[in-house]
Amino acid sequence: MTNTKTERVTFEVDGTQVVGTLHLPSDHNAGKTYSAAVVGGSLTSVKEMMAGGYAKKLAEQGILALAIDYRNYGESGGTARQYEDPALKADDLSGAVGYLKDRADVNASGVGLLGICTSGGNVLYAAAQDARVGAVATVAGWFAEPSVAPLLYGSEERVQELRNTGSAARAKFEATGQNDLIPAYHDTDQTASHVGPMEYYMDKTRGGGVPEWDNELSVMSWNTWLDFDAVSQASKVTAPTLIIHSDESALPDQARKVHDLLAGPKKLHWTEGAHFDFYDGPAHVANSAKVVADFFKKNLAA
Repeated sequence: MTNTKTERVTFEVDGTQVVGTLHLPSDHNAGKTYSAAVVGGSLTSVKEMMAGGYAKKLAEQGILALAIDYRNYGESGGTARQYEDPALKADDLSGAVGYLKDRADVNASGVGLLGICTSGGNVLYAAAQDARVGAVATVAGWFAEPSVAPLLYGSEERVQELRNTGSAARAKFEATGQNDLIPAYHDTDQTASHVGPMEYYMDKTRGGGVPEWDNELSVMSWNTWLDFDAVSQASKVTAPTLIIHSDESALPDQARKVHDLLAGPKKLHWTEGAHFDFYDGPAHVANSAKVVADFFKKNLAA
């Protein structure tokens, strides 16, 4: 296995600090330029989880890869901790693109975005609004749109209940500063935002054992989460885009739908594996990262 080097980096988005880990090839030379990419992970995840794993693999293949903590998560700032908002995340990704483009060791041809799971949708938001994005890749992307919410949460009535709960929590936060939290993932706890089987998050030898991660979601996230609409962004994305997905990953039909809607050059890499396999399964991560690295090298060449 090729060794890599890391740097802790910070930059600001709308006056709030965003923290990332930049993964560099072991033979990194500050006098050379490299293809570069920003990497984001699943809902509530931190840079020490799947984003960092993929960033390391990209660095092993000669790409500068920046795994970030979105605002409100991990080491990054934000007063509403564990609050989920795709608009904020898109701005964070754009801020990270700007950080990389300002580095002397990054190619001038654009910066790539890689999103795993939820960030697969987040990177579409960012690429749709930021012409500096030179290429996009997603792995096991969560490509939601509001019409699928009743299928995921049981009924239109249940979705409206969750929206009402989120609105009440936001009003409470604005009035008192108290941020109500629920478990983000659980095998059986029906109060969680995502209910089992959630082996990756429940297993202390996997994501559940990452000390920097909090298994919590702000209750006032319900409306922004249910409004999450990656599909609506696809037709605005003109940068070359790679989608890696499988029939066993989340919402496979949505992945095909997004691919069909993309406005620029596109590639659909259909493979095999359960959703969580693409988070930390050694073979799945290695194989997917290789496909992504080759795609970025082709589309982000100097």
